[in-house]
Amino acid sequence: MSTIHRSILFHLAAATILPLIFCGPLLAQGADAAMLLNPPVDSWPGYHGDYSGRRHSPLTQITPQNVAQVGLAWAFQTGQLAQLKCSPILVDGILYFSVPDHVWAVDARSGHQIWHYTYPPNKGLHIGHRGVSIYKEWIYFMTPDAHLVSLNARDGTVRWDIVIADWQKGYWTTMAPLIVRDHVIVGVSGDFDNLTGFLKSIDPETGTLQWKWDSTPPVGTPDSPTGGMTWMTGTYDPALNLVYWGTGNPTPVLNGKPRPGDNLYTCSIVALNPDSGELVWAFQASPHDTHDWDAVETPVLVDATFRGAPRKMLMQTSRNGYFFVLDRRTGESLLSTTFGPVNWSLGVDKQGRPIPNPAKEPAPDGVLIAPDEGGMTNFRSPSVDPKTGLFIVNAHPSYGIYFAKPADGEFGWAGADYGVWGKGVLEAIDYQSGKIRWSHELGPGGSGAGVLTTDSGLTFSGDSVGNVLALRTADGQTLWHAGAGNGMLGPPISYKLDGRQYVVTSAGSVLFAWALPEGYTRAAPPGPSGRSRNSH
Repeated sequence: MSTIHRSILFHLAAATILPLIFCGPLLAQGADAAMLLNPPVDSWPGYHGDYSGRRHSPLTQITPQNVAQVGLAWAFQTGQLAQLKCSPILVDGILYFSVPDHVWAVDARSGHQIWHYTYPPNKGLHIGHRGVSIYKEWIYFMTPDAHLVSLNARDGTVRWDIVIADWQKGYWTTMAPLIVRDHVIVGVSGDFDNLTGFLKSIDPETGTLQWKWDSTPPVGTPDSPTGGMTWMTGTYDPALNLVYWGTGNPTPVLNGKPRPGDNLYTCSIVALNPDSGELVWAFQASPHDTHDWDAVETPVLVDATFRGAPRKMLMQTSRNGYFFVLDRRTGESLLSTTFGPVNWSLGVDKQGRPIPNPAKEPAPDGVLIAPDEGGMTNFRSPSVDPKTGLFIVNAHPSYGIYFAKPADGEFGWAGADYGVWGKGVLEAIDYQSGKIRWSHELGPGGSGAGVLTTDSGLTFSGDSVGNVLALRTADGQTLWHAGAGNGMLGPPISYKLDGRQYVVTSAGSVLFAWALPEGYTRAAPPGPSGRSRNSH
């Protein structure tokens, strides 16, 4: 791309209002409950695409045979210092995405800006932002000072603004809400302080509270934990009418003595009734955690045969280094195994929960732990490919040293940790056995990229040095890559508009849309050899 072309794109992206030529999509109706249940291929209406969390696209235009022809369709520069960590959503040909305090609406065909909303200056923690949500014609956006804002999807004007939590106590918010019918379900962050984690359900029309579920007892309850933050978007099974959510670590974080026992419901996967907030079941991924290993990673929903019997499953690659497969009706453990170096447990108990090794508690002279505080995985969204039965995750084999001493106290972090070594590896886990079918090195330190798979047999992600990658899902072979100038910190999405498939990624403060050349998308179908008849 020429310097002139880049300059033109920048100035178009910096504009506040798109000219009237783009007013057509602004008249669209948004995302109703039916669309959220069954998203069409010209949309990506929720954080995960659909309710399952699988991040798998049914699109097949871009294939292993033609992916080498993919090029840049457009790029949008936010003009902000904050890096894009969100998953864009797409409804009615418009992409919506965010960084802290900012939301954009952009034409998904051209990358031209439609509107840009800026939240007022505030003292909340500006650590990052995972994205926005949409229901009908309204956008829902969470802020660094723990507000939930409802915006008009047509022009970005504010409908209402409510407080979810008190930022002055130490709460903040970064997540994309989960929309389930007439419920906007939101979570919170705040483990620098001894605070109670919770979920709230908000009425999408009025902003009033419908219910609240606390993951830990009230602050000050003797011998009880605080914490259990809820900072990543959950998933939903409409047939069972259950929402699945991961909770964060207990506090104080590294000092477990003031909070004896398992510390429910921290580091847990919970199933809640979305209409009442009632807890149906819970599975604890890290009982009595003392290493900051949240279990907020995506609870992925898969319906398939497991070891000879049909199952409604929930799968999670957890930050503590374990891969879990659960029966999502009951929370029963079907499989618990590690997917990288783990030295902190003594195995698993009868419920499939890891058994902490007391010798691996943080200590005054330090203890070497695998994985490190960042975990074997983290916020990086995985993907499940139904054809191969592979659960593909951006993993982080690593080691760290943990310290804790009485002088560190019983509040907040209550200790210290230091990373020793780590790298990024894309791992394809056979969910029947937990065995790693293939792995692909992503580079030293690790990568922040999420994962997307497609029905054509492709896996999209990013490495640690700023490349966007397309791999063959069956074996992990690299088929295409493009330099983006910075590492990815968000997950890819894909959609099809006007007969053309796009894959959208981000790097730094730039959103990129990749596609086959426009003429190529009208190519004849592949011949017997698998090659397009006009591929020459």
